[in-house]
Amino acid sequence: MNVGVVGNPRYVGLAAILSGMAARAPGLGIAFYTEPELAPFWDRPMPPVGIANLDALLTLGGDGTLLRGARSLMGKAFPVLGVNLGRVGFHTAATREELDIALTRLAARDFSIEQRMVLDTEIVGARDSRFTLPPALNDVVVHKAGVARMIQLGVKVDGQDVGPYSADGLIIATPTGSTAYSLSAGGPIIAPGVEAMVVTPICAHTLAVRPLVIASTSQLRIEPIRDWTEDLLVSVDGQQAMTIGPDDAVLVRRSPNTVHLVRFGSRSYFSRLRESLRWGDLAERDSLQ
Repeated sequence: MNVGVVGNPRYVGLAAILSGMAARAPGLGIAFYTEPELAPFWDRPMPPVGIANLDALLTLGGDGTLLRGARSLMGKAFPVLGVNLGRVGFHTAATREELDIALTRLAARDFSIEQRMVLDTEIVGARDSRFTLPPALNDVVVHKAGVARMIQLGVKVDGQDVGPYSADGLIIATPTGSTAYSLSAGGPIIAPGVEAMVVTPICAHTLAVRPLVIASTSQLRIEPIRDWTEDLLVSVDGQQAMTIGPDDAVLVRRSPNTVHLVRFGSRSYFSRLRESLRWGDLAERDSLQ
């Protein structure tokens, strides 16, 4: 099995983890391929990642590393095993302590798959120029660059005018991303199997504007409103961004591709919700009484 490795070099002990993985690889029938940034951390030379020759992708870090790895797949539908080296790691399947058994089960193909929706984003210019952004597993956000200031955006869903949004920004999230930035901005949690997207304003200027759940088959068109068009950015998964101008429109739609997340055993989405987000946890409050 050919396994690409993507990781966050800032995690303490990463070199020791990679060394242990390299030692185990021959016995598991695994050949590791590394992203260039990790090459100095291996204790032996590893070939560079090439999407065409991989059977699976392993991400070492947190959710941010998993998101970056998922974008690198370029639409390829092979399994992504996320190993959490940090604190939350909501989308990952194993912890650092569970890495050995996770690799064993990956090599034996003893796992299940959760298919996750991906968003495609296109910037359309005044003369119908088009630029495609990388796919988003979590969310697409239109927001102000630099100094925090309210912006105004016109939003259409499938050509129907939803109305203007006056806010610090606008989040378009998948069910996967509903537990990320959108949740922090007051959006609902959407279970992965629900075919939907959520449009969540960031610090809306009026209480009449609320998060909006729409069908996954819908297309969103977002346009800056004049006099509020300076220094606007469109960001993908909070990691890659592009400036848009006053005559640009942002089109967001569901991608035909999906990301395949590795899952082990019977640990359900809701158990991860309870553990990672401390869903319904009153322990801290009780300890103060």
